Amino acid sequence: MADHDVDLFVIGAGSGGVRTARMCAQQGLRVVVAESQYLGGTCVNVGCVPKKLFVYASSFREEFRTAKGFGWHVGESNFDWPTLRDNKNREIQRLNDIYGNLLDKAGVELVEGWAKILGPDSVEVNDQVYRCKKILIATGGTPFVPDFPGKEYAITSNEAFYLDSLPDRIVIVGGGYIAIEFAGIFNGLGVDTHLLYRGDLFLRGFDQDVREVLKEEVEKQGVTLHFSTDIENIEKLDNGLFRAVLNKGDSIEAGLVMYATGRRPNIDGLGLENTSIETRSNGAIIVDDYFQTAEPSIYAIGDVIGRVELTPVAINEGMALTKTLVTGVPTTIDYTNIPTAVFSQPNTASVGLTEEQARGQYGDNIRIYRSRFRAMKETLGGGDGKVFMKLIVVNDNDRVVGCHMVGEGAGEIIQGIAIAVKMGATKADFDATIGIHPTAAEEFVTMRDAS
Repeated sequence: MADHDVDLFVIGAGSGGVRTARMCAQQGLRVVVAESQYLGGTCVNVGCVPKKLFVYASSFREEFRTAKGFGWHVGESNFDWPTLRDNKNREIQRLNDIYGNLLDKAGVELVEGWAKILGPDSVEVNDQVYRCKKILIATGGTPFVPDFPGKEYAITSNEAFYLDSLPDRIVIVGGGYIAIEFAGIFNGLGVDTHLLYRGDLFLRGFDQDVREVLKEEVEKQGVTLHFSTDIENIEKLDNGLFRAVLNKGDSIEAGLVMYATGRRPNIDGLGLENTSIETRSNGAIIVDDYFQTAEPSIYAIGDVIGRVELTPVAINEGMALTKTLVTGVPTTIDYTNIPTAVFSQPNTASVGLTEEQARGQYGDNIRIYRSRFRAMKETLGGGDGKVFMKLIVVNDNDRVVGCHMVGEGAGEIIQGIAIAVKMGATKADFDATIGIHPTAAEEFVTMRDAS
């Protein structure tokens, strides 16, 4: 220890950073974590967790609607935003405390403040310099808003979690997870919601059938979609509203304009210029298969490296890095067949290849199974919501290489099916599995007609 104060200095106490710090400390390494905002990172504070709580809240409108067909006479209901917001805040604080306790029990020293790298083996926080054997950057990402006149009037998802009140109308700009999920949230909470996307269809990179089906279902829910549309400028009006002037010549007035146009690696002010670390054009830190940067003593994991920006991926990267640092055995993770869900309304989830990807790899040597049907709840609920399911199978070996779903509980269902896909299950394995009746999920083991 003569040449350093710390075995591992972790910058960022998000999911990946906390997991790495805890596991390394439990293996006897002296670990310090620096965090300038909040424990748990984006996911716990302004991401996955509060977002899912808001999705639950916004879904009650549909439950009230369907309840009548099942004999429930629901009286007049009123939604109170401050109650949801404040209850959410208390739950997030509880989770922050849990993260703090986990670090403390593992023997990790937590330092509150912005960490700056001074060189390959030194970090400064709050005017204190730490000599470090290894440094891990796990600072995640931050919302990105492009430059245009009036951008200062736009909010991001960070601010959306803490609004003083809900607007009567909101304009959301973006076509990814965050934009679509918040469109469903605000719409479900009674806000007139307009979703703008510069492309011709949202969720670029997802299976084309999934994108088209979700478009139809989101519109049924009442969200107004504007494709091939972008904002040229935002004006603040005397009545407190904002006017979004669109590239098509028209405009929309709304109480809020929210940008969900992607995230960028959170690297500003980290002191990367004091190292040999290299970054991509979007700011993502370049690492090798074992999360080592061009500076041998410095590693990076999670959203800041821009590979697969999902919380469980960051956690698994942290576990692999822990093994590397503790045992000396270089360890990485398998990025194939990572399941993912969009908590849109209805939910969307996928694992494996899209049809487009499968055709790129296998040409016409695939067969496609599709099923779209009215959700059972809607038969009495009175709606027209459809469930969509899709399997992609390679002809030569009968292996299922893609599985996609749009519908209630899609994330829960695909998580289970992801195990089968990861294990290399064949369509024959699916066919030999007896379904649970009556469920939507059983459709995945009863589809027989390929297209």
